[in-house]
This record gives sequence, C-alpha cells and structure tokens, in this order.
Amino acid sequence: MERSTLEETMQLALGQAREAAGAGEVPVGAVLLGPDGSVAAADHNRTEGRSDPTAHAEMLVIRAAAESAKSWRLEGHTLVVTLEPCAMCAMAAVWARLDTVAYGAADPKAGAMLSLYNIGGDKRLNHRLKIVDGVMADEAGALLSEFFSDRRQGS
Repeated sequence: MERSTLEETMQLALGQAREAAGAGEVPVGAVLLGPDGSVAAADHNRTEGRSDPTAHAEMLVIRAAAESAKSWRLEGHTLVVTLEPCAMCAMAAVWARLDTVAYGAADPKAGAMLSLYNIGGDKRLNHRLKIVDGVMADEAGALLSEFFSDRRQGS
C-alpha cells in the first residue's frame, strides 16, 4: 500500500484518537481497510467507558470487521493505528490474518510489533504481517504526549 494512502488513513485514525481523548480515553485510534482500500471499520480506545481492558481501538475494529464479513479471517486487510499495538492487539492481528499493520508512534513500554517484541514478524507463528512503522509518528506522538501532560497537570 502506498505511503500516501497510509497517511490519508492515519488522518482518519488521528480523528478517532481525538474522539477518544475527548471521552477521557487514552487517545489511540484505528482504521481497518478492506482489501479494496475501503474503510471496513474505524474506532478508538474505549477501555474506560466500557470498563473492558480488551476494548483497545485495534480489537474493536478487528471485531467489527469480522462481524461484518461474517468471518474471522480478514486476509488482505490493513490495520492503521496511531500507536504501536500491544501484545494482545498484535496477536489479534496475526490471528485475524491481516495483511499489514501500519502505526504512527512507537511504544517503547508496550509495543509488540517492533519495540519490545516482533509478534507480527515472528517466524514461529503460522502467519506474519507486513509492518510499516512511523506513519505520521510526530502527530500521533504529540497527541499522546499532550493527553498525558494534561492528565499530570490535572486539566
């Protein structure tokens, strides 16, 4: 997938992340593109609102697309997310047989695509993902930094 398409899609994911921040959620947004490049699902973190530790943006879009497709196999799909997926979300991407995961900001504390682990590229697993890191990383990182700075200052 072309970088320009990933950047356009990241703009949508950043919009989702801003919605999350407005709802008091960690500002992570995700968009799942179908094989034809259309948006299959878009959402943002909802862990606080749902009191659900698995309600990460990535999990929500994978679930929505699988339900819509009536199949857990999402071959040819591309996940675009503002923050590097954690281990749970990285494995969900592998299990769903996604083609590509593209993300913005790296997550040195919990990132499982390249930072701490390389789940998507682990040759011991039965499926591997194409991983594109750093898509609009500055914008995605700034959104997260601002959110946590505001939280520390009590805003």
